[in-house]
Amino acid sequence: MWGVISVIFILFNVLPGDPAQLMLGQRSDQKSVELINKDLGLDQPLYLQYIKYLNDLSPISIHNKINSESFFYFDSDHYSGFAKLYFGGKSILVLKKPYLRRSFQSKNSVSKIIRDTFINTLVLAFSSIVFASFIGILWGIFCALFKNSVFDRISVFLSAFGMSLPSFFAAILIGWLFAFVLHRFTNLNLTGNLYEIDDFGEGKILQLKNLILPSVTLGIRPLSVVLQLTRNTLLETLSKDYIRTAKAKGLPYRKIIYKHALKNSLSPVISAISGWFASMLAGVVFVEYIFGWKGLGFVIVNALNSYDLPVIMGCVLVISCMFIIVNILVDIFYAFLDPRVRLS
Repeated sequence: MWGVISVIFILFNVLPGDPAQLMLGQRSDQKSVELINKDLGLDQPLYLQYIKYLNDLSPISIHNKINSESFFYFDSDHYSGFAKLYFGGKSILVLKKPYLRRSFQSKNSVSKIIRDTFINTLVLAFSSIVFASFIGILWGIFCALFKNSVFDRISVFLSAFGMSLPSFFAAILIGWLFAFVLHRFTNLNLTGNLYEIDDFGEGKILQLKNLILPSVTLGIRPLSVVLQLTRNTLLETLSKDYIRTAKAKGLPYRKIIYKHALKNSLSPVISAISGWFASMLAGVVFVEYIFGWKGLGFVIVNALNSYDLPVIMGCVLVISCMFIIVNILVDIFYAFLDPRVRLS
């Protein structure tokens, strides 16, 4: 996380452009620009800005309580502290929530912007990976059982095509086909969110149908990978000696597949699924924007258009944190799936 924070900070602070001038627009003058830069701390040397950024993000940080002009002044409007420890009369040690700054454009807290949209991205990514995992594993099993059949050959071709299909192109194609050409049969909309305001403005209505097209679009590539991986690993496992021994003992073929072969073939599949789920949180930008799904990807695109650096940096940090957490949880899950991991 420290590496990600450092790279993001350096990258976005060396890009051309002045946030103060962008906030003021064409009516900007030098004095107003200087005031905004001072308010945002952009008038300080880069290394001080970096230290303050780390201090803001750290759950345990040091602040100045008395001097309001200090670069590290504790502003209660910005920091949500759980515990404070005073030392030296002026400085305090604070246990707090990470402070992701405020949006340059809307002035809203970046944490609130992410909190309001992250659930939409999480629902979309989760539904996509469930769709890809369920269909991909079942499809891969049938391909392995009917190896070199017409069904297997067509499936391998379709999976290769699906892996090479860019998400933004698939989103346009699927949206055009099912939301425009076949709309009277599917009744699906090109854009929409999980919740929408009803016609009478009395509240929000859950619209699960708006989840179908973006979920299928986002799930095509991981489905293709899971299909190929399940097929290949299952075929490799079926050629092992202990499978031949199980067959020689007269065990039912269905039991050999599901109890012995499939369980030992799932480790690389689970690894691929976890990687795709984590990458989905970062790779939904085009899909969300095309389908009007207001998640982190939608927010990132709008923030890039308006050069809203705190929003972009906050979203990237949250996505990176989720990527790390998912990979740690998968490593723990391996121990339950494969006894050899526990022994090692």
